[in-house]
Amino acid sequence: MEETTSVSYCNHSYSGSPITNIPQDYIFTIIILLPIDAILSLSMTCKRFKAITSSDTLWKSLCKRDLGSACVDSLLKSCNSNHHVRQFSWMKLYKQVYKIDSVCCHKLSYPHGDLDFPKARASHSLNFVSDCLVLFGGGSDGGRHLDDTWVAYIGNDFQKILKWKTVHSGIPSGRFGHTCVEMGDFLVLFGGINDHGNRQNDTWIGKLTHSENKSITFSWKMLDVGSVAPPPRGAHAACCIDGKRMVIHGGIGLNGLRLGDTWILELSDSHCFGTWIEIAIHPSPPPRSGHTLTCVARNRTILFGGRGLGYEVLHDVWLLDTCQGYMRWIQVLYELQNIPDGVSLPRVGHTATMVLGGRLLIYGGEDSSRHRKNDFWILDISSIPSTGASSKIVLTRMWKRWKSNGYEPKSRSFHRACVDPSGRYLYVFGGMVDGLVQPVEPSGLGFDKELFHVELVLQL
Repeated sequence: MEETTSVSYCNHSYSGSPITNIPQDYIFTIIILLPIDAILSLSMTCKRFKAITSSDTLWKSLCKRDLGSACVDSLLKSCNSNHHVRQFSWMKLYKQVYKIDSVCCHKLSYPHGDLDFPKARASHSLNFVSDCLVLFGGGSDGGRHLDDTWVAYIGNDFQKILKWKTVHSGIPSGRFGHTCVEMGDFLVLFGGINDHGNRQNDTWIGKLTHSENKSITFSWKMLDVGSVAPPPRGAHAACCIDGKRMVIHGGIGLNGLRLGDTWILELSDSHCFGTWIEIAIHPSPPPRSGHTLTCVARNRTILFGGRGLGYEVLHDVWLLDTCQGYMRWIQVLYELQNIPDGVSLPRVGHTATMVLGGRLLIYGGEDSSRHRKNDFWILDISSIPSTGASSKIVLTRMWKRWKSNGYEPKSRSFHRACVDPSGRYLYVFGGMVDGLVQPVEPSGLGFDKELFHVELVLQL
C-alpha cells in the first residue's frame, strides 16, 4: 500500500491534498518539529490530522521535546508512585504546564525525636544531585562560618519527612557566600568568605555515591586548577553551562570591592583537573554582589539583580550568550512601571531557579531598605528572542507574579533553593528573616533553619 501511495504521489495521480497521502510515520516526524501553534492549527484541518495530533504518543514526544527527557521521566515516576498513571494524559500535562500560575508551599519536618539536622544559617549552598539534597557551609549567629556538609535523600515517597546525614571527611574549610553548582553527578564549589573576612578562591569537587545496601556517601576533594584562578571573592554568582562548564560573575573581593569580571571553569573528563579562563567582554554587567546566574538553555544564561558599587539594589537583566563559539553579554531592558501589581522588583539575596515549563522562578530577597520578601516571580524566558547583533533587547511584558497557597514561610533573603529533576518541586532552606527568631543579631535579623518545598500546582 505504501509503494502504491508513493508512486501515485510521484505521478501526481492522487486525490485530495498531497499531504494527506504521506505515510503516518512521516507525518509524525514532521509534526514533532513544528511549534505548538502550528500543530493546533493542523489539528483543525481534517479528521485524520485531528486524530494524529490528539495521540498520546505525539504529546509524550512533545513533552520530552519542550520539557526535557529528565523532567518527563521524573514526572512519570512521581505519578506512578502516586497511583495516577491510569488517568495520566500527556496532552493534558502539556497544557497544564503552560497554564501554571500558582505554587503551593509545604513545610518539611524531620523524624520525631531526631536532633541531628542542620542549624540555622544563611549564604550557604543547597543542591539537588543524585536524588539527594546536599547542604554546605554558610554564615550563622555572631558572624561565624560553618564548615559542615549535610545530605538528605529525596524519594518519591518521602512524605514530607527528611532525615539528614552529616559528612565529616575531606570537607572544605568553613565559609559563607560561596557558590556550588551541579555538573552531572558532581558538585563544583568555588570561593566564599570565612569569619575572619578572608576571601577564598579555591575550587572543590563533591561526589555523592549510592551503595548497594542503600547507604549514601559523600566526599569532597580540592580540584587542581594550576596557577590561574579568579581573584578571591564571596557573594558572587555562578551556574553550570553546557552541562560541563562553570561560569562565575562578580562578588565581593579584597577590601570589600565589588567585582564585575566573568570567569569560565573548564573541567577535564576525569574531573581531576580544571582550567579557569577569564572572559573579557564589552559591554558587560556592572560590578555587583548577591545576584543570581541561571542557565536557562544550553547556551543561554540569565543574570538578575544584586547590590551595586554604590550599595544600590539592582533590577537589571542580562543574557550571557555562549553559542556560535564565542560569548557576549546582552542587556535585556524593560520598564519597571510595566511590572504588574506595583511590587518592588529590585532585590539582592534572592534565588532564581529554572522550573517546569522553561520558566525562571525568582523567590525572596531584600530591597534597598532591607525589607525581606516572600513573593514568587516568573521571568518569561520565551519572551527573550534569539539573539541578534544588538547588545540590547527591549521587552515590555516579561514578568508575572505567581500566587502562593498552603504554608506561608517567613520573608527571607540570602536563603538557598534548588529544584528536583522534574522541575516541579523547589526546595528552600535557611536565610535571614525578620522577627523573633533565635538567635537574633543586634540588627534584629535572625538566621532561619526552616526547610520547605514549593510545588508548582498541576491539575493532573
